[in-house]
Amino acid sequence: MHKSVLTIDEVSDGVVQLTMHDRDFKNTFSSELSAALIDTFKSVSRNPKYRAVVITGYDTYFCCGGTRETLISLHEGKGKFTDSDLYRLPLDCEIPVIAAMQGHGIGGGLVFGLFSDFAIFSRESIYTTNFMKFGFTPGMGATHIIPDKLGVSLGIEMLISARDYRGDELAQRGMPHPVLPRADVLPAAIALAKDIAEKPRLSLVTLKSHLISTTRQVLPSIVSKEIEMHSLTFHQPSTKDRIEKLFGS
Repeated sequence: MHKSVLTIDEVSDGVVQLTMHDRDFKNTFSSELSAALIDTFKSVSRNPKYRAVVITGYDTYFCCGGTRETLISLHEGKGKFTDSDLYRLPLDCEIPVIAAMQGHGIGGGLVFGLFSDFAIFSRESIYTTNFMKFGFTPGMGATHIIPDKLGVSLGIEMLISARDYRGDELAQRGMPHPVLPRADVLPAAIALAKDIAEKPRLSLVTLKSHLISTTRQVLPSIVSKEIEMHSLTFHQPSTKDRIEKLFGS
């Protein structure tokens, strides 16, 4: 159904690879890619033959956040990011998820990857929480997951400055995730997934549920606060101008 934007491959016993390749929208959360991710994660999570998931992108793109149309719609008050649980799909997946971020992780796309249980970055790619460049405060749980997964000091800097960081710079700053040459990211993720998949599914599901319990507990209050901040910042007249300018550049 969604093969044009998301490919599913069983790369070995118990390991499934999901490849996002919405080339028309450069792996932003288009309606088609969003629907594909929601449907696929739901079916993969519940499939008893799978024990590990690898999620990756194409070429130099991992995942690049909201589309222009989505951001304009949110600016106009026609929805909230909480209308869908898209951003937390890796967190809610029953089995371990590895984000093979071989390409750029932008805004909500980076947040999406970091809700995985493991993340592998590429030296050459750009990673940014660029929400504030558009003039609105971060959402999608970014204010929790970015400092939690990347370190408090670096995470706060990324959220407020909204600047671009290369993977090799993040490695030099002490980010606690592997940073590899782009060509090595997916093979490393698959190797890790194969190692994970040697364990019994029930044990994996049970341990993951325990390990992410704190994040699941705090996330609703974090997201509620993000929505409050959006009510103040997303509807500024300058926000629409920033969205138009940045998507046009």
